[in-house]
Amino acid sequence: MARNKKQNDDKTLAKKRRLIAHTNPKLPVAEQYRTIRSNVQFSSLDQDIRSLAVTSSGPGEGKSTTAANLAIVYAQQGKRVLLVDADLRKPTAHFSFRLENYIGFTNVLTRKTELEQAVQDSQIPNLFVLTSGPIPPNPSELLASKNMDRVLQEMYDNFDFILFDTPPTLAVTDAQILSNKVEATILVVSSGKTDRVAAQKAKDLLNNANARLLGVILNNRPMDEDSHYYYYYGTN
Repeated sequence: MARNKKQNDDKTLAKKRRLIAHTNPKLPVAEQYRTIRSNVQFSSLDQDIRSLAVTSSGPGEGKSTTAANLAIVYAQQGKRVLLVDADLRKPTAHFSFRLENYIGFTNVLTRKTELEQAVQDSQIPNLFVLTSGPIPPNPSELLASKNMDRVLQEMYDNFDFILFDTPPTLAVTDAQILSNKVEATILVVSSGKTDRVAAQKAKDLLNNANARLLGVILNNRPMDEDSHYYYYYGTN
């Protein structure tokens, strides 16, 4: 019983840490997310960036946590924000926000559900989540379809800011496809884990896809005992 309670407590703590910009907005790491938000906004002075893809070179580098917390800090500005779990192979947003995932992005892309019916309230003010939905056999084809363009336009019509959590760039072509459709892309790398060559290759693939790569976030860099993660945003 004691072991089960500890496991449940650890899972609860992990979930809270994933959404730290909401659960602990005064911590330094939450402030780093707001700094990233400001840098994204200042990267385009003529016109606000309204859609952003977050990717990484490989798995386990923190892109989904980064995407979720960026969505939260945008919502904290009073913007109507949609977080889209576009990792149609290993989705995680429904775990982070404790949502159902029976209907989601894939249902909308295949025209089996309307966007407004698939979007869920995150219980965080101004933030809405479109979970992945059922994992399809052809994610890349769905994201490259003309219907994806139609769905993206509908998102623009209903939300102020759309953020896509995409699969790792080196694993599949999904991130490259989406980065070509959205207005900007950010690459997440993990300190002590991401291989420099892999990061460079991911950057090259995104550039070849005509992505507007704004910069790189360095994740999981220890600072001190009170701050477990450090995020840095810089231009490429």
